[in-house]
Amino acid sequence: MTFFTYNLGCKVNSYECEAISSILLQKGYILDAKSPDIIIINTCSVTHVADRKSRQHIRKYRTLFPNAIIVAMGCYVQGNFNYVSKECGADIILGTSRRNEIPTLINEFLKTKKQIIAIDENPRKFDKFEELGITLCHENVRAYLKIQDGCDNFCSYCIVPYRRGKSRSRDFNTIIEEARSLIAKGYKEIIISGIHIGAYGKDIGHSFSELIEALLNIEGDFRIRISSIEESEIDDKLIELAMTNPKLAKHFHIPLQSGSDTILKLMKRKYDCEEYKNTCLKLRKYIPDFCIAADVIVGFPGETELEFEQTKNLCNECNFAWIHAFPFSPRPGTAAESMKPQVPERIKDERVRWLTDKAIEGKLKYIDYWKNKTLSAVVENPRSERLQNSSSSKLKQFKLHCVTDNFIHVEFISDKLIESGSRINIQITDTLEDSIRNGKETEASGKLF
Repeated sequence: MTFFTYNLGCKVNSYECEAISSILLQKGYILDAKSPDIIIINTCSVTHVADRKSRQHIRKYRTLFPNAIIVAMGCYVQGNFNYVSKECGADIILGTSRRNEIPTLINEFLKTKKQIIAIDENPRKFDKFEELGITLCHENVRAYLKIQDGCDNFCSYCIVPYRRGKSRSRDFNTIIEEARSLIAKGYKEIIISGIHIGAYGKDIGHSFSELIEALLNIEGDFRIRISSIEESEIDDKLIELAMTNPKLAKHFHIPLQSGSDTILKLMKRKYDCEEYKNTCLKLRKYIPDFCIAADVIVGFPGETELEFEQTKNLCNECNFAWIHAFPFSPRPGTAAESMKPQVPERIKDERVRWLTDKAIEGKLKYIDYWKNKTLSAVVENPRSERLQNSSSSKLKQFKLHCVTDNFIHVEFISDKLIESGSRINIQITDTLEDSIRNGKETEASGKLF
């Protein structure tokens, strides 16, 4: 039988789709997006827009492939499984557990032709990390490595702890085993993923920094990239590893959410603005060119012009290389849903625009800093393009794409097609300002060095 997976949402969802694909491939299923017998949709519920897209995609694939088995799973389904079962046309309905049962559930559906709802209704009772095995398929030369699931922070705006359950760490040795497997298969970048990765190990007698150090000690030509980590979980050991070990990417995504202590308290975040700023300054003290990106939520209930001004000031002080700006989206069942006063959408949009402009300014400034400097990068050939020199039909050149250690996406020209996954030294020659302003992935041009 043929199948394909469709992912909405975060890196954890991507990993889960890859893991499920691996399970099915090992059982003899064939990956085929054009004529699938089975479609597995991993949904997201981080915002109301994600909810809507989740519903739309389940219905879309039901319409496009009326005879296929539709498997709907993930965060949106976990909280809305009754609606999905009645209104969206899914055949097999899971939440954020029991994904390793998908092959068995497919066989059951083939026998009975009756809708299956396999939902554990209270995620907070999930006790153990759900092991999906060692993954075989990943995008390009980068692989996600999931180390934990769930969250215990209960930020007032966030639905995730109610959909994913409490924080649960994956077995230490199993993580190392999967990393070794990925490196042996030739993956040059491993992205450490989870719902709250900095909480790793607290429930099993380990720590996040301890795990990162063990991963860095694996032999091989690869780098480790940390997907997102809270300010309070960047300890001295992690900074030391970033300083001294070239295998750890010089790029952290550190959620800020607000530059106002008043708003941070309402959000139930675990730090204040001074602590956040000091962590950024500490990173830059020891690694001056470190790439720091951040998330910011604007228009949280009660956010005044003064409090947004404080956010603007902190963004200026932290000198981010990029900012992901989001308007507040009330999630049913969270504390912030009923908070007053709600900020008008018009004002949210204005604040998002300011932060988006600031993000572009920060990206341009950061890449300009690296002009005429040489960086280590990994080639990603699926984005390559063959060029033909107008003066000679026999001369071929290739426009290739690479990602630097500090997460700059660079295009360059080569007389030969360089193998995907190859490590190169690239010298940045120009900042692609129009590309950045238009939201395209490629941010700079460069030349082999």
